[in-house]
Amino acid sequence: MIDAPSPAAVRRQRVRYLDRPDYTRPLLEIPPDAEERVLGRLRYLYGDAVAREIFPELRRILQVHHAHKPGALIERHRGLDPTERFTEQDLVLITYGDLVHDGTGRSPLATLAGFLQRPGLRSLFNTIHLLPFFPYSSDRGFSVTDFRSVDPALGTWADIDAIGEHFHLMFDGVLNHVSAESEAFQEFLDGNPEMRDLVIWFRSPDEISPEQRRLIRRPRTSDILTRFDALHGPVWVWTTFSPDQVDLNYKNPRVLLRTIDTMLLYARRGADILRLDAVTYLWDELGTTCASLEQTHQIIKLLRDVVDVAAPDLVLLTETNVPHEENVSYFGDGHDEAHMVYNFALPPLTLHAFYRGDASHLAVWADGLAYPSDTTSYLNVLDTHDGIGVLGARGILPDEEIAFLVEAARDHGGYISYRSTGDGQESPYEINTTWWSALNWSDGTEDLDLQVRRFVASRSVALAIRGVPGMYFHGVVGTENDPSVVARTGHKRDINRAALDAEQLVAQLDDLASKLSRLRDRLGAVAAARVSEKAFHPDGEQRVIQGDPAVFAVLRIAKDGSERVLALTNVTGAPHRAEIPVSELAPGAGSWVDLLCAGGADVRSGVLPVVLEPYGVRWLKPAGEVGALACEVRTEGTG
Repeated sequence: MIDAPSPAAVRRQRVRYLDRPDYTRPLLEIPPDAEERVLGRLRYLYGDAVAREIFPELRRILQVHHAHKPGALIERHRGLDPTERFTEQDLVLITYGDLVHDGTGRSPLATLAGFLQRPGLRSLFNTIHLLPFFPYSSDRGFSVTDFRSVDPALGTWADIDAIGEHFHLMFDGVLNHVSAESEAFQEFLDGNPEMRDLVIWFRSPDEISPEQRRLIRRPRTSDILTRFDALHGPVWVWTTFSPDQVDLNYKNPRVLLRTIDTMLLYARRGADILRLDAVTYLWDELGTTCASLEQTHQIIKLLRDVVDVAAPDLVLLTETNVPHEENVSYFGDGHDEAHMVYNFALPPLTLHAFYRGDASHLAVWADGLAYPSDTTSYLNVLDTHDGIGVLGARGILPDEEIAFLVEAARDHGGYISYRSTGDGQESPYEINTTWWSALNWSDGTEDLDLQVRRFVASRSVALAIRGVPGMYFHGVVGTENDPSVVARTGHKRDINRAALDAEQLVAQLDDLASKLSRLRDRLGAVAAARVSEKAFHPDGEQRVIQGDPAVFAVLRIAKDGSERVLALTNVTGAPHRAEIPVSELAPGAGSWVDLLCAGGADVRSGVLPVVLEPYGVRWLKPAGEVGALACEVRTEGTG
């Protein structure tokens, strides 16, 4: 008898949208309660008269999208269980479309598709986050010139379809800005009246007073306004991120409608998750911080309303690199805003734990990690294409510990990017570094095996806690900082964005003594255990066991309570004996088996004693809940 497929396996069976809309079927009817919610959002943003004026166009966009659905997809959407949107089998690989290259002459996306079929990748990662693959002018894809096309230098939509045959897909919705070299912005400069309110602009930079400027909170220190020469004279345009990235004006409802239309196009093109880039700064209002305003939340809630009606299997993920409490506010009430948020506190807290050899701050924070509903989740990453954000730790780590973290990362060869704080001051915003170099020294003074263990131990934290884990490609293969790239380009983030040679990667994998080969074995074993255990379901229970600063200890329990895993990580470079009180563990288990084949442990005198090597990782499961293991299990003594 063949076992029934898991929910994650069922979701891999992609049902594609129709290439052309089918208007022979009944049009989508928006339920009255959903219509009223949408109108309420539009009224808040634009007033009643404009809301009623633009609603018919919004309804048309949704009806066109619905007409692209085959019958099988309509039925799937009707039967969708939102509590099983994420499972323990979800593991995200984050990559640029051209991060891997070879000499075959294939398009970069086709090369990536082939590389992803290698053993170990296809079996572990079930979701690929393709960083912006659109035509662009700067910022490695985040200054988009055309939101609806694939950059010909990367490949075609067919190449993306090929990746989507085997993986879930995450696309970027770059909502906040458009390239200054885009056709739309050029139309604005050319005086096209239909583009007059495409962006936020002024006739003089003095239209923003010094007092107003000091209030603005942003992730950069450059001038908020950039001068451009237009048909009727110079204009100063709002540019939150760079002079090449002009902010879209969401006070213009047509901009919002165009964004919704593009978002639904991504759903039809295969997006299972839509990462809403830089949405913290969507709505700009002089006299405020221009960050996380209520209008911004209303826009995201409107996008959620649209998704619930038109594309209920599309996940909205907010990318809001802000302090933790502000970050989780993008969940809304758990049902009306983002399905998922980046867990931005996790990277700096994890790095701090390994720098200090003390997991206390990490444990206190993780102990309070919760969801507002059983249909939401965190995306747990340690590093991204940008580096390691610092803001998530604000309010959790004391200021002096954040200063220590930043200086320690700088000592490891990282660069520090700064932001405007809203009071006219600047503060650290992110650490630009690879995760390997943030943790390890490059001077050859440390044993390679120790460095690999430290690296994998840090990764185990993100794999063990509640949420969906994600790994950036460079953070999987252990790329080291290359400051020469930054010296050449002048962009700090480029230290973590270099393209890799596929043949060299394969050669390193074949060399059993190489760093990459050791990472594959150790990290692969932990990741394989993660996606195999029901206890790691993102909505499973989490109990953080505190008291031993050298060990990050978390007990994970399956949603139905049937299985448990005790995940222990030694954050120090010394051997350590952890003693977990039985009172902290679910009852009924005297003997525990290590899923990573590092030996078992037995309860003695009211505690579970576990010996961990320097930067050791132990994932223990009650013996009665364990199936077959691919190794012999040795029970530890009490010595």
